[in-house]
Amino acid sequence: MDNFDGLVEFVTVAESQGFSAAAKKLGCSTSHVSRQVSRLEERLGSALLARTTRLVSLTQVGTAYYQRCKELVIGLQQANELVGQQQFQLNGTLRVSCAGIFAEQYVAPALMEFGLKHPGLKIDMDFNSRMVNFVEDGIDFAIRYGRLEDSGLIARKLADRQMMAVASQSYLKKNGIPEHPYQLKTQSCLVANNDQWVFDLDGAAESIKVGGRWRSNNAHAVVKACEQGLGIAYMPKSSFSTSIKQGLLLPILESFWGRGASSWIVYQNRRFLPMRARLAIDYLVEYFSGWEE
Repeated sequence: MDNFDGLVEFVTVAESQGFSAAAKKLGCSTSHVSRQVSRLEERLGSALLARTTRLVSLTQVGTAYYQRCKELVIGLQQANELVGQQQFQLNGTLRVSCAGIFAEQYVAPALMEFGLKHPGLKIDMDFNSRMVNFVEDGIDFAIRYGRLEDSGLIARKLADRQMMAVASQSYLKKNGIPEHPYQLKTQSCLVANNDQWVFDLDGAAESIKVGGRWRSNNAHAVVKACEQGLGIAYMPKSSFSTSIKQGLLLPILESFWGRGASSWIVYQNRRFLPMRARLAIDYLVEYFSGWEE
C-alpha cells in the first residue's frame, strides 16, 4: 500500500499487449515502462507478465491483478482529468488521423481554432487514409468518410456530405453534356473510392457502374484530372468548391445528385480517452453541427 509505482505502466502494457505500444501511449521510453513493471513485480513477489520475443501476455496472477487494478487506474485518470477540466489547461499532444479535402480544408482549421483556445496543447495531424491501430500508433481519434465497418470502435457523425457531379468545359465540349446518369456508362468517369455511383432517380437511390481513364483514391488527384479534361467526377460537393469558384469545373446532372455518405469521428472506448481528446471531439461535433456542403 506504500507504493503504487508501476501500476499505470502495468495496466497499459496489459491493454496494449506490448511494452513499445504502452510506451507510445504513455509518452515515455520502452525501457522506463519495462523497468517500472519489473519493480512492481519485485515488490509483489510474483510475475505478472509472460514475456517472449514476439508477445507479452498476462500470467494467471497477472490477469487477476489486472482485473482489480484497471478500475483503479481509470478512477485515477478521471480524478486527474476532473482537476484538469476545472483548471481548463489542456496539455500534451493531440494526435489525429485523417485524409481527404474535407479534413484539409475544414477539419484542420477547426482544430487550429481549438488549439488557439488551449495554448499548452500540441496538435499532430497525420494525413493518411490507412486503417490505424489507435494504441500502437498513439492516435486519439480519426476522421473518416463513408460507410464504417463494424470494428467495435465508437463513431460520432461529423457532417453529412452532399454529392456533386462535375466536368471541365473542354471535356463537355468534346463529349457532350450528359442529361441522365445512365449516359455515364458511355462517358469517361474519374473513379475515386469506388466505381458504383449512387444517384437519386425518381426519389430512389440507384447505383450506376462507371469506368474511365483515371482512377485514384486521392481526392486532389481526381479534381486535378477533372480540371484537365480527363473525365467526369462525382464526389462530395466541398471537394470542388475552389474549382467551381475559379470556373475550372461546371456542375452537371444536378437534379440527380445523391445524398452521399457522412464524415465521422472514430475513436476507442470513451473511458480511456484523455481529456484533450474528449474536449476536441466535443468541439468538432459542435463546430460542424450546422455545417452544409
